[in-house]
Amino acid sequence: MKSFNALVSALALLICGSSCSQNMDDVVIESIPMSENVYMLTGAGGNIGVSVGDDGVFVIDDQFARISPKIIAAIKKLSTQPIQFLVNTHHHGDHTGGNENMAKEGAVIMAHDNVRKRLEGSSDDKDSKSNAGLPVLTFNDKLNVFINGEQVAIFHVENAHTDGDAIIYFTESNVLHTGDTYFNGRYPYIDLSSGGSVDGYIEAVEHTLMLIDDATKIIPGHGSASNKKEYAFFLKMLKDLKNIVQEEIAKGKSEEEVTNNTALTKTYDDLGYSWNFISSEKIRKAFYKSLKKK
Repeated sequence: MKSFNALVSALALLICGSSCSQNMDDVVIESIPMSENVYMLTGAGGNIGVSVGDDGVFVIDDQFARISPKIIAAIKKLSTQPIQFLVNTHHHGDHTGGNENMAKEGAVIMAHDNVRKRLEGSSDDKDSKSNAGLPVLTFNDKLNVFINGEQVAIFHVENAHTDGDAIIYFTESNVLHTGDTYFNGRYPYIDLSSGGSVDGYIEAVEHTLMLIDDATKIIPGHGSASNKKEYAFFLKMLKDLKNIVQEEIAKGKSEEEVTNNTALTKTYDDLGYSWNFISSEKIRKAFYKSLKKK
């Protein structure tokens, strides 16, 4: 299990994009206002959400352990209140790497049941050090946190990016954090080995789009701050690729044939959706493997 976690961390370093190619010491944490009290923090990994107010600080994800001091410093510039809660959107290392450091700051860590299971590993891989960063409050469907004058709705979407995805909606601020069920302007990583699936991913986006309006500000798992229109276009891309690949499967095409057929994703390749971690070749392969299982 330790070797598996090391692999996940290595993949997470790739998935966080170009900022991770530089030395972690050079990473700059940028705070972007999303509402009067909700911020998006960028750095080297999954985008972080932060709610500040009189009740304390509520944080979504925490990137990598090595840059925790910078993240904590950025949060303290936004609020002098203690960090009360941290929720993980899923188990990947670029979203959970700083858990232990956040726990030391006093944060109560929350996540879906499957996130804790994947982080803790097998029963013979538990020790006090690894347990320090594990979620201490888990849920299997949904959870509400009332903090800083609003209800924060946390709900699970099944078998999307992984089998433990959580989406967080700040009901008064009208800010949504999607975790990695949304990669803005790029092909998504659908982690098939961790329970992710094409159909689950599409259903997650469809369900979430019904909860928001045109004024909603969105913090994607990766990419720049977004809105409903861009999120809906992302859904269109997913559905288009699903239909295209399903047609190829119906024709009896093999995984290799679909993976190597650049024409299948040309429309979105031309829009720049292919990137260093999920290339057009990888997205075609992932869609084929997920849809072929049905």
